[in-house]
Amino acid sequence: MAASSPPLPSYFLSRRKSLSSFTSFKHCSISLHDEKRCRFRCHIKSFENQPPNWSVDVLSGTEPVHLNSPSPMTMASASASDSSVKTVKRVCLFYCDETKALAERIAAESDAIELRNINWRTFEDGFPNLFIPNAQGIRGQNVAFLASFSSPSVIFEQLSVIYALPKLFISSFTLVLPFFPTGTSERMEDEGDVATAFTLARILSNIPTSRGGPTSLVTFDIHALQERFYFGDNILPCFESGIPLLMNRLQQLPDSDKISIAFPDDGAWKRFHKQLQHFPTIVCNKVRIGDKRIVRIKEGEAAGRHVVIVDDLVQSGGTLIECQKALAADGAAKISAYVTHGIFPNRSWQRFEHDNGGRPENGLTYFWITDSCPGTVKEVMSKAPFEILSLAGSIASALQI
Repeated sequence: MAASSPPLPSYFLSRRKSLSSFTSFKHCSISLHDEKRCRFRCHIKSFENQPPNWSVDVLSGTEPVHLNSPSPMTMASASASDSSVKTVKRVCLFYCDETKALAERIAAESDAIELRNINWRTFEDGFPNLFIPNAQGIRGQNVAFLASFSSPSVIFEQLSVIYALPKLFISSFTLVLPFFPTGTSERMEDEGDVATAFTLARILSNIPTSRGGPTSLVTFDIHALQERFYFGDNILPCFESGIPLLMNRLQQLPDSDKISIAFPDDGAWKRFHKQLQHFPTIVCNKVRIGDKRIVRIKEGEAAGRHVVIVDDLVQSGGTLIECQKALAADGAAKISAYVTHGIFPNRSWQRFEHDNGGRPENGLTYFWITDSCPGTVKEVMSKAPFEILSLAGSIASALQI
């Protein structure tokens, strides 16, 4: 205010006391229009228990103090803007050599995800000699690690990193393990499977807590629902599914109105039928005849339909092939398959042939798998009938939770 401006009138000085209870004042301006009229406006940027950008008007004469709030539309717009800013969480994503390609696809999904590398080295005796460049640079950051426990030989070195990262004064830690290993057999009831899943869950439950609390675990389509109870209090498991990727792909097919979903056994039906309830359903089961175990259709009709066999994982592929034979014998026009985790030990994916133009007895029209098992993706890429449905977008979204 210029030095020649007249002093503030006494009635303003008395009203100024009534404004002193407000918490924070910014952007204040005083306009003196003439000797008889004075206006004081104060924009309040932070006002306890009230939305921002309120203003106070003090006019000359006997008029009271006016507390003006912004319009509901402005408030809603400001609230939405603030909400959108707050929901974006910046994440430093580390990865192992096997998951590098998937990590790059995840980072491409969001500008809020920054890739960080690790120097994977070993001592002469074969034990891990790992180095995290610029470890101090991740202090106070949200950190995630994209793991792949494809074989016992790589689990130990990755656990070394997983146990070290939360200790670097990071804000939060998320372990992304797309495929949670459960052993080598196809039946969760086998003792080997239970022991493998339980032991790994208990090992991960001992990950040190970060400054933000327990570790978050993101995994997809666990083999048995009871696995969610194997983890201790230091792990917050987030169970995701690859089924939405399959549903999007099915909608793109020219015969999408003729799709039926087949489950090779009751276990697959329990896992997935609620997510796929809009499609006609076929349920198969395994029966033993002598020394052989064959698959038969328990309920549903395959005749004239494009039948998609859905399961969580495939190993040798024997069950899927037997299911394909039963559906072809029942008159299916086309047969395809989907599994979230294509494990395929000993290159067993070679057992699956392409149908060569709609001959379901000879092979599959499509075989969809996700990129949860990076080693398999490298082997089957661009080989019919295989198509890869990437989990990158789903993982990027899960990292924002």
